[in-house]
Amino acid sequence: MKGSVLILAGGGPAPGINTVISSVAKVFLKDGYKVIGLHDGYRNLFTDHPTTVNIDFEMADRVFSEGGSVLRMSRYKPSDLEFKTDFFVNNNIKLLVTIGGDDTASTANRISKFLTERKVPIQNIHVPKTIDNDLPIPEGQPTFGYQSAKQEGVRIGRTVYEDARTSGNWFVVSAMGREAGHLAFGIGAACHYPMIVIPEMFDKTKLTLDKITMLIISSIVKRKILGIKYGVAIVSEGVFHFINDDEIEASGIQFTYDEHGHPELGNVSKAHIYNLLLQIRLKQLGLDIKSRPVEMGYELRCIPPTAFDLLYCSLLGIGVKRLFDQGLTGCMVTSDPTGDIFPLFLKDVEDEHGKVKTRMVNMDSQKSRMVFFDSLQYLTADDMAAAKKYLKNPEEFDYMKILEW
Repeated sequence: MKGSVLILAGGGPAPGINTVISSVAKVFLKDGYKVIGLHDGYRNLFTDHPTTVNIDFEMADRVFSEGGSVLRMSRYKPSDLEFKTDFFVNNNIKLLVTIGGDDTASTANRISKFLTERKVPIQNIHVPKTIDNDLPIPEGQPTFGYQSAKQEGVRIGRTVYEDARTSGNWFVVSAMGREAGHLAFGIGAACHYPMIVIPEMFDKTKLTLDKITMLIISSIVKRKILGIKYGVAIVSEGVFHFINDDEIEASGIQFTYDEHGHPELGNVSKAHIYNLLLQIRLKQLGLDIKSRPVEMGYELRCIPPTAFDLLYCSLLGIGVKRLFDQGLTGCMVTSDPTGDIFPLFLKDVEDEHGKVKTRMVNMDSQKSRMVFFDSLQYLTADDMAAAKKYLKNPEEFDYMKILEW
């Protein structure tokens, strides 16, 4: 036995986690290593009796295409004071494989530095995972899970659009995304939604809840001018990362509060918030339009991976072994569009505080410009005369003026 490989998964689920676990396990088992899976992520790693599972070929093969994670996950971030060498020494760990987002990667880097200082050197290689697609790997390379989650979001999204058409109503969809708007953008563009709202749009003006509402109304009225009474707007939950607590509280939405006095946004449907504010504003404007909220979040995370992620996650898992054999550590494994494997070192994508930077939607890309300027439907200066039939002051709802573009 050459030693052991430890695999853990942190953060929230994403399609393809089991594919990565399976691929890592198979390639290391083939080369004579023991593969240990750790339940409950970092919460369990430094306890006296960590809950683990020995991953053999049969188990790895069985979970390969399943959704969810065979290893229970946790968002727990241990402090440096919790670090111990016991588990790594007792199990002859040669490599720590972490599957997760930026927090999981940063913690793995801290642990590796601690072990090296204690003369227990191990390699650590991170597999970037998130349906949010917001880790700073090269542009054009998705984080695994994103494509599968987007596919499921589009399946649901097209059904919602058909419901809007059938019922003559509007729907306001919220999509997960943390700070970035990749998922909302991808789903909305694929579904040809008339309005997509992501935080990156507000690069020239302050992001407010009122401006989000105004953008949706701009689209509603534009569609009415075109003789279309229905539609769907999708808004990224990431907008809340750029809105302060005072404005959130002033919205009139009832919240519970955490121990620090901040509104607990996780307890409230973001789509409910967007839709309620829209309905209030529509009534103020005298527009009789029915809209309904749809939340896209947890139902996207544990689906079986699509063909794209099955192959992509296999390459990433096998790529871990390739980087390990090169003696690399403190890096993320990436696979370019041709399938070639490259390391991305955490030190090269950290900010001055050691936090991995967030990859936002590139608003200057041709794809973004085509969607936001050519595909969406909204009021422009040319629509003002026609919009007066529905709005007393249509200039307030000019898309370009709202965004100060």
